[in-house]
Amino acid sequence: MTGTAIRAETAIRGWAFNARNVLFISLALFGLAGCTAEPIWAPEEQVQRAAYVHPGPKTITLVTVINNRSQSGAHSGLMINGSQRVIFDPAGTFRHPSIPERNDVQLGIRPPILNLYIDYHARDTFHVVLQEIEVTPEVAERALQTVQNYGAVPKAMCSNAISRVLAQIPGFESVGHSFFPAKTMNKFAELPNVKTSRVFDDRPKGSTASTAELVYQ
Repeated sequence: MTGTAIRAETAIRGWAFNARNVLFISLALFGLAGCTAEPIWAPEEQVQRAAYVHPGPKTITLVTVINNRSQSGAHSGLMINGSQRVIFDPAGTFRHPSIPERNDVQLGIRPPILNLYIDYHARDTFHVVLQEIEVTPEVAERALQTVQNYGAVPKAMCSNAISRVLAQIPGFESVGHSFFPAKTMNKFAELPNVKTSRVFDDRPKGSTASTAELVYQ
């Protein structure tokens, strides 16, 4: 091979290497952009107006959406009943005009709103698992502060966020860290005094069920 041919081949290889690097960097940047979360911060007036204190004991409830066919987990949420009742819905898509949100924390979770939240996720292809544990007021406030300080969560990172929150709450550290909602649910089930219920709705997505039409088991 002549010197000219060698130089040409080297140049082509260098160009191909650089092109691959540019493609790799571009894809990486695109992936990072897709993983960013959009912060949402409702005005204080809306937050104060929507605040709701649910009667009864202080509780922490893990909400898991399960695929009826594969039994795999599709989403995780965490409802906390402390000085107010909220749902930490990391990377969730549930929205309602009467519910202010601050970085994935849905505020003002009155019974009709909770029903809407469950109905939004339960349909003919998915059911909802509720795992409730009674806690002290101090633990409930710790959980409430933790989710309020967590920040907006990127897509597909719901169980990661939930398990990291639980790791900071006394009595829940054994749940451990997981990116998979079903695994987090199964570990949560090992905690003492868990009350579990499953909610089914055979209506297709987009339909709205009344409380009576949601089947609790």
